[in-house]
Amino acid sequence: MNNSNKAIALEGRLRDCKNVTTLGVRPNFSDYNRREMELIRNAKKIYYPSAFYADLFDAMGKPTFPAYHNYKCVQDKIKQTAMFELLEIPHPRTRVYYGKRQKKNITDDFAFPFVAKIPRGSAMGRGVYLIQQNDELLDYLKITNTAYIQEFLPSDRDIRVVIIGEKIVHAYWRVAPENDFRCNIAVGGRVCLDSIPPEALDLAVRTARFCRWDDVGIDICQHDGDFYVLEANMKYGKEGFRQAGINYIALMEAMIENEEI
Repeated sequence: MNNSNKAIALEGRLRDCKNVTTLGVRPNFSDYNRREMELIRNAKKIYYPSAFYADLFDAMGKPTFPAYHNYKCVQDKIKQTAMFELLEIPHPRTRVYYGKRQKKNITDDFAFPFVAKIPRGSAMGRGVYLIQQNDELLDYLKITNTAYIQEFLPSDRDIRVVIIGEKIVHAYWRVAPENDFRCNIAVGGRVCLDSIPPEALDLAVRTARFCRWDDVGIDICQHDGDFYVLEANMKYGKEGFRQAGINYIALMEAMIENEEI
């Protein structure tokens, strides 16, 4: 493909796609050379613009993929929870506590055990704790100024549903390793390709549509027959694709070529 006909991306997510030119993210726009500046200015759409440029491109009317709405909630559990509550998306009962006075109320609001998370910047199961006694709570409060506390819904697995554009491209179970409540692949969880309940798929699509997220892995758990959205991952891993025999790069190349994204 002629370079002039390739899609333009900033972040490196699509660097292996044959129909994409990846320029990198340079917060000083002047660090791009003249040709790169013109490629960015003339592109009909910018792919993976980064959190830095997503708002800027939106302000100037240039479409991006993912849309800038995706970047608003990247690795921000507090914003995601607020979105779920605003949109009445089923989500485990969650509260955020600021300051020593508020944090004293945690054990009044939640019975042990409960889940505590680092609310911003954590991913792949890191910064997620099962709090079973007061000493563990005190240790958690030492490492974060803002406490993000969530009811514990016991389960040995959850569901990852990946939505790109407007459709589900992959969905699979993540089964927790022995002696760990977390299901993340990064902490030893395993991919299970058994069929996914349609209710979970419908909930994922509805969540992505309502939140205007067009490139997202939505994690869902089932508890007492009901489904709950745990969180959204805009920087989801590809291990589930690999184990299902799905070529992620070929998928993205085709979706770009067919103008699905």
